[in-house]
Amino acid sequence: MTQAKTGGRLLVECLLNQGVTTAYGVPGESYLEVLDALYDVKNQIWLIGARNEGGAAFMAEAYGKLTGKPGICFVTRGPGATNAAIGLHTARQNSSPMILFVGQIGRNMRQREAFQEIDYRAFFGDVAKWVTEIDSADRISEILGRAFATAMSGRPGPVVVALPEDMLRDQTHALAGGPVVISEAAPAQSDLDRAVELLTQAKKPLVMVGGGGWSDTGRQNLQRFVERNNLPAAVAFRYQDLIDNRSDAYVGDAGVGMSKYLQDMIREADLLLAINIRFGESTTDGWKLIDVPSPRQTLIHSHGSDSEIGKIYQADAPIHAGPNELMRELCQLPVLGDWGNWRDQGRAGFKSMRTGAKQQGAVDMVAISRWLNETLANDVIITNGAGNFAAWPSKFIDFFANRRLLAPQSGAMGAGFPAAIAAKSVDKTRQVVCFAGDGDFQMTLAEMGTAMQEGLQPIILLLNNGIYGTIRVHQERRYPSRNSGTTIKNPNFVGLAKAYGFYAKTVKRTEDFEEAFVAAAASTSGGLIELMIDPQDVTPFSSLDEIREAGIASQK
Repeated sequence: MTQAKTGGRLLVECLLNQGVTTAYGVPGESYLEVLDALYDVKNQIWLIGARNEGGAAFMAEAYGKLTGKPGICFVTRGPGATNAAIGLHTARQNSSPMILFVGQIGRNMRQREAFQEIDYRAFFGDVAKWVTEIDSADRISEILGRAFATAMSGRPGPVVVALPEDMLRDQTHALAGGPVVISEAAPAQSDLDRAVELLTQAKKPLVMVGGGGWSDTGRQNLQRFVERNNLPAAVAFRYQDLIDNRSDAYVGDAGVGMSKYLQDMIREADLLLAINIRFGESTTDGWKLIDVPSPRQTLIHSHGSDSEIGKIYQADAPIHAGPNELMRELCQLPVLGDWGNWRDQGRAGFKSMRTGAKQQGAVDMVAISRWLNETLANDVIITNGAGNFAAWPSKFIDFFANRRLLAPQSGAMGAGFPAAIAAKSVDKTRQVVCFAGDGDFQMTLAEMGTAMQEGLQPIILLLNNGIYGTIRVHQERRYPSRNSGTTIKNPNFVGLAKAYGFYAKTVKRTEDFEEAFVAAAASTSGGLIELMIDPQDVTPFSSLDEIREAGIASQK
């Protein structure tokens, strides 16, 4: 018989067998046995202690999106779990694999409203792919295997595992399970044949791609497929890194602030080849660009999860297949057609949006974004939270090969900075740049302590206009000159950053940005560049209508 061990120690052995090397969290007395077991393997699993559970959960989500392996997060019961909910929701909408381990009250205290008691199945049931609680230490290996498989299978997403503190103290002779192997759904030949038949008949097809679960090979095959057939390809909201933005096939992102040329393309298309997308509100302009439930356009819709097919739109050719398996099959087909003229129309619209963009004010983010696009490392990881500022990387930075984007489809403010810390934890030597707004950054500003402690300091571009810019735009449109709750009085960001060991500089003129960025990039302790933006410039949108008419612009 094997030597007895605590449930906490068995859980850590299971994590090691699953290949876990990094975990994020905030300590709590409800899972002390896990923390004690992690002490003995600190050279194998790097436990990164965050300052708030929301920050830890954002880090785990970003890790999952970047690596394709579940991001691991440990939080304590009650307030710890509720704080982490924002990262869990982000993982759900981003389709990122993640496992949230939550310390739980003892099993003999249930349903008495014990200290910090929450029914996690009820609380997280509509957000997570699976919520469970381990009742017996003997079942830890079984349940962790299922948790990893669930997080990575089909549409990747978050799993919640509650850990009763007395269960973690129990002794068990159970063995740690082996690594989970995931099987991705491949397209049925009949479904593939039907899709090819419809595609070859189309005169103006548009490829739309997004979602989680892509491998590097899958992205490469996507590129080959659209380029071989001269197909135009648009990405869903915040999935710009799925295809080389410099390719003639790339026609832009169907997301917030979607330009009029791309809206027109979606309307004008006679066929949509929707690969691994879930047809969110941003990608469809509130489900107005594509009729619900029966689109005017012929629809081929593939997804790794069968529950996403037919959820909103009824497809003419539904395909239950993961993105990598589908692209492998499509790349083996002969050239299906040549839609070069139609593709060029979309590409011209994309280029016109970029070249026609303008911004007034002493700090010109159009010029700065163009300079960054040429200067950033080819394998830079760019992150952002939520706000008008997020349009600069999404519209004006090219993503290609290893240039990655970590951004929240959920529109979660504060996600960008923890995501940048997580990106650094994957590779400390890699350039990581976080775009943040002043309101956005302050949501998770405390994680500067985590960055300093762990040596995970990215470059932060902090756009400071003293307002919640996105909300101010909507407020001005609906209730002109009646600003309420959208003005922010900010701290000394440069002083704060320096207190945490960052290089920091305030930039008030466009021409001063290059010197500041070069210094930040050369710093061994990261950097924060505060960009002072006139609040009247409401970057980068002056109105949602104008963005559709003329690309990105701003006005006094």
